[in-house]
Amino acid sequence: MTTFRAASDVGGTFTDLVFYSVDEETEACGPVCAAKTDTTPPNFEKGVIASLKKASLSPANLSFFAHGTTVVINALTEKKGVKTALLTTKGFRDVLEIARGNRPDLFNFNFRKPKPFVERYLRAELDERIDYKGKLLREVDLEPLPELVEHFRSHQVEAIAVCFLHSYANTQNERLAVERINQLWPEVSVLASHEISREWREYERTNTTVLAAYVHPIANRYIDSLEKQLRVDGFRGKAFIMQSNGGIATVQAAKANPIAMVESGPASGIFAAAYLGRVIGEKNLIVLDIGGTTAKCALIENGEVKVGTDYHIGKTRKNPGYPIQTPVSEIVEIGNGGGSIAWVDEGGKLHVGPQSAGADPGPAAYGKGGENPTTTDANLVLGRIDPNSFVGGEIEPDWTTVDRAFEPLQDRLGIDREALARGVIRIANANMTNALRLVSTNKGYDPRDFALIAFGGGGAMHALALAEELKVPRVIVPVNSAVFSAWGMLLTDLRRDYLQTRPIPMETANANAVADTFAAMIAQAKKDYADEGISAPRITFEYHADMRYEGQEHTVKVALPIQHPKEPFDVDESIARFHDAHEQRYTYRLDTGVQLVNFHLVSVVPVPKPELLPKPVTGRTLAQASLQRRKVDFDKHGIHDAAIYDGLALEPGMTFTGPAVVQEPAVTLVVAPGHEVSVDDYGNYHVTTNLED
Repeated sequence: MTTFRAASDVGGTFTDLVFYSVDEETEACGPVCAAKTDTTPPNFEKGVIASLKKASLSPANLSFFAHGTTVVINALTEKKGVKTALLTTKGFRDVLEIARGNRPDLFNFNFRKPKPFVERYLRAELDERIDYKGKLLREVDLEPLPELVEHFRSHQVEAIAVCFLHSYANTQNERLAVERINQLWPEVSVLASHEISREWREYERTNTTVLAAYVHPIANRYIDSLEKQLRVDGFRGKAFIMQSNGGIATVQAAKANPIAMVESGPASGIFAAAYLGRVIGEKNLIVLDIGGTTAKCALIENGEVKVGTDYHIGKTRKNPGYPIQTPVSEIVEIGNGGGSIAWVDEGGKLHVGPQSAGADPGPAAYGKGGENPTTTDANLVLGRIDPNSFVGGEIEPDWTTVDRAFEPLQDRLGIDREALARGVIRIANANMTNALRLVSTNKGYDPRDFALIAFGGGGAMHALALAEELKVPRVIVPVNSAVFSAWGMLLTDLRRDYLQTRPIPMETANANAVADTFAAMIAQAKKDYADEGISAPRITFEYHADMRYEGQEHTVKVALPIQHPKEPFDVDESIARFHDAHEQRYTYRLDTGVQLVNFHLVSVVPVPKPELLPKPVTGRTLAQASLQRRKVDFDKHGIHDAAIYDGLALEPGMTFTGPAVVQEPAVTLVVAPGHEVSVDDYGNYHVTTNLED
């Protein structure tokens, strides 16, 4: 019997589907196939179902389905969640308002902190207290709850966040409050902070709990709707949701903690890059994912993706944003993609993004009502995108609308269409270069020691220009790069992260205490998996710690050399790793005591993965893969008569040098003069950059 395993990634502009067949008897896997459809906000599940239909793939034939979605991040950034209330410890009603004292825009005397997601009249207090060691000082007084619940009900509250002081160390009072709320108002969505985060820092933990509650009903409705539609169409397999930590979770776990989906889609692409890097021998990678709406950047060192809890939404140079204390792959995301709109400010300065044309109406060239020039339109004007195969040949460019979209900016700036298009590309590239620096040079890494792996619909289009700017010696464009994040979901395992704040000096005398804490976390992980029907023998564990020098405020994450929590581990090696990591990040080390602050346990359950198959070699020549020649504007490299290649016809072992353009149905690789391209055994493009130009 043959079944299919599929993954779907909903982006801001397109919904991607990747799937492959599996012989259930022999476990032999077929080739990976893909489909791409427009994203369909606000009913994103329609785009998912449309992608399955486009691929002629029946849900009834699926044995496995993984899904990444932007529904959570969209609800947060657009502030379209539900009306939410907050219950907290007496005296801490205004922690969301107080926030942090650091001001990113230091000399702006008109600076205002971001407005909390819960207004003050919906923030209430209960008398209770637990100390920082977890000792119960005063049991929560539940007597005011009936009146508070009626107050929330009268204001059409749909979700309640409960966050008490030091509940990361002792959950008793939060559990009692949640239990009573459920008795008084069973219909309301209620989340407690200990279900979301077990780390200290009251503002960050409170804000995270509030945001989780804010999106909880929306995420649950979306997942329920998608699951229902799949079941109606015959799906009887297991469905999983992509998490921000780079793993997948059961539907049950995803619905319980929706904030863990905040960077659902981008995380899978980063872990797919790490997987591919290990296969092809590239363990140090700068990752670039350019979609229709945003560009995402990350760094992979020695094959490992960095996961932390210092994540913010809406953070800019002038805005501190909102912290979310959940495990997230260390991603920098900016509003620059193929659909990013070019505009001129009051001072006559050209900008690109963060506003996007999205999927509807899309770039002006789509002819679906877009009235503004976008990055995609600029690439089309400069000949980088072939008008004869625009959007895989499904759309004929609407040149009239493109001209009409460019004219107002041309008149404003006093330049022609081509010069404006070059300006749009340069600014988009500058924005993305700055984002790449945030994950590399700003954290003490030299880009010259890495290869740049670029994917997403626009990754290959811009990668070489960015590599030139950063002096990156090699660029890799992976096979199936247009749907790479969706492919990554087929490569990810079930994963849960457990973090527990418990400060302790990192000393040999405390080795047993460290082991006991991890043992308790392992027991909790096994229980959680057992509740979802997953057996303990399949679970593997990784041990990390957030450490700092005594007297410091913030921490550095370190992988601990622990094989099993009941076995002795090398404390001195752990401290040495911390010193090295601290010096890498901050350029110095101290001769002082080291403290372990947060225990971080990663629990993983492996799932079957598709084998990366070599691309067949037929003996076709490079000339046979050549389509034509056409004029292409390479900006600073000039306008050249470039060779145009059919990417699907290129075979392993082929090499050529720019000026050239490689075209696939959903990907265009722009190769400036002097850069050399080779195709590896799997069909990935490797480009050696000519940094002398």
